[in-house]
Amino acid sequence: MDVQRTTDSLKGYFLIATPVIESGFFKGTVTYVCEHGEAGAMGIVINKPLDLQLADVFEHLNIQPLLSHDEVSVMAGGPIKVDRGFVLHSPGISYDATLKVNQDVWLTTSKDVLADIAGGKGPDQHLVALGYAGWSAGQLEQEIAENSWLTIDADTTVLFETPTDEKSASAGKLLGIDIRLLTQQAGHS
Repeated sequence: MDVQRTTDSLKGYFLIATPVIESGFFKGTVTYVCEHGEAGAMGIVINKPLDLQLADVFEHLNIQPLLSHDEVSVMAGGPIKVDRGFVLHSPGISYDATLKVNQDVWLTTSKDVLADIAGGKGPDQHLVALGYAGWSAGQLEQEIAENSWLTIDADTTVLFETPTDEKSASAGKLLGIDIRLLTQQAGHS
């Protein structure tokens, strides 16, 4: 585990929810951290699908896709601004509202990226979410200290290619653990 990183930026890392988070939005989630600094942190939950497909988003925005996107789920990216879209994607075209998280992952909030994805010109790898997760200054560090989150350098295979229902287990494997075997109980000797 990468607990020492609580004083450094976790930008480009996964936050894996532990059993300490027993209920609520973040139970069982994996979050990709897009920003982390003195002012707080921002991320996108990558394994909580909505009952909404990318095809529905295209229809709502009057975008005509070249290919079917009926099987591509939109994620609940977090409990903040749930009416706003966020696209995590592989590098390529930089749009007006693009944040280059690192060399492997960019975050875009403009409609242009969706139009390009629909038209077959967009980034090859992408994950679309509504809403985001946010933490005020020091909040995420406190939650990590309370063992609510495990942290690991993000992997684009888990982010973009792993089926949604396997992302938590796959992120845990990056740490060398079976996330399903974690308990909230502390051990005593």
